[in-house]
Amino acid sequence: MKTIGVCSDHAGYAYKTKMVSFLKKEGYEVKDYGTFSEESCDYPDYAHALAGAVESGEVERGVAFCGTGEGMAMTLNKHAGVRAGLCWKKEIAELTRRHNDANVLVMPARFISWRMVCAITRVWFGTAFEGGRHQRRVEKIAQ
Repeated sequence: MKTIGVCSDHAGYAYKTKMVSFLKKEGYEVKDYGTFSEESCDYPDYAHALAGAVESGEVERGVAFCGTGEGMAMTLNKHAGVRAGLCWKKEIAELTRRHNDANVLVMPARFISWRMVCAITRVWFGTAFEGGRHQRRVEKIAQ
């Protein structure tokens, strides 16, 4: 069983809570890196916790939410071992996996429906990295 990490800020808390159940039903073990309420909080605190878990191998991949997804993605991508893709459509989710080997899926909680979250998540987890010419590009990302 693969272990997936999840995190959010207050704007993404409701979706993150649903995502824990969703992933467990899909057969994954889930580690929750917070936040644990809808009380206003600072997204970097939770993004750094998830990013550290991805880099250390504690979790294989991650899913993160904030209002726009931008703050989470920016913070997660400060970590050399993280390739976080901000996805709001299934096609983007597919390409972040196929071409970029994204290991964290980030979604904008204030701008997409739960139904779309589920569809994006299924596509993202169901898409393999294509490798080939994309491998050398991925190898050039971390600094």
